[in-house]
Amino acid sequence: MKNNEIPLLPGNFYHVFNHANGNEDLFLSRENYSFFLKRYGFYINPIADTFAYCLMPNHFHVLVRIKDSAALIDAYHRILTSRDTPKEPKEFSQSVQTEFVSRQFASLFSSYSQAFNKQQGRKGSLFIPNFKRKHVASEKYYMELIHYIHANPIHHGFTRDMTAWEFSSYHAFVSQKTTMLHREEALCWFNGVDGFEKYHRDTPDGYRSTLDFG
Repeated sequence: MKNNEIPLLPGNFYHVFNHANGNEDLFLSRENYSFFLKRYGFYINPIADTFAYCLMPNHFHVLVRIKDSAALIDAYHRILTSRDTPKEPKEFSQSVQTEFVSRQFASLFSSYSQAFNKQQGRKGSLFIPNFKRKHVASEKYYMELIHYIHANPIHHGFTRDMTAWEFSSYHAFVSQKTTMLHREEALCWFNGVDGFEKYHRDTPDGYRSTLDFG
């Protein structure tokens, strides 16, 4: 199954990633990064828990867990009453749930693209169609993937030090500030903040393994 066809099932973890069209950039200023995260919170927080993210000029990566069916049904009803959405289905089947989750991601990309286009005076699609995703199934993989996401700016030459890259969740992990991340649960995988920092120091920044998605 192609990466852009994998269903986003309730209760499952996924590595989600997308890229700008061609050689274009998604983010041209700090305000662009900030606006994307605000739109992300609006569209994605109701349907998924976020464990890591990294935004780079032309693409981004996130690690999410889709919420359980009860939470998705609740989110669907709340969104249904707040805006013009398709008619409520008679049965909120798994296929309807996965379609709803995918539609929330599509709405995020559409919302950001419209604002970016207006700001930059451009037209047309900004993101590559059909965002990609990979199912994540083990705690060891969660840790590898979080490091991979945080180290991605090094791989692409945007920085030499992941701790210096402003637009990733690395800083939220080592801070006590309020965050949209499910930080405490993720830190348990590393046995705390010290373990998180040690894992990121000790794992080579060029480590790719099976995580080579760009």
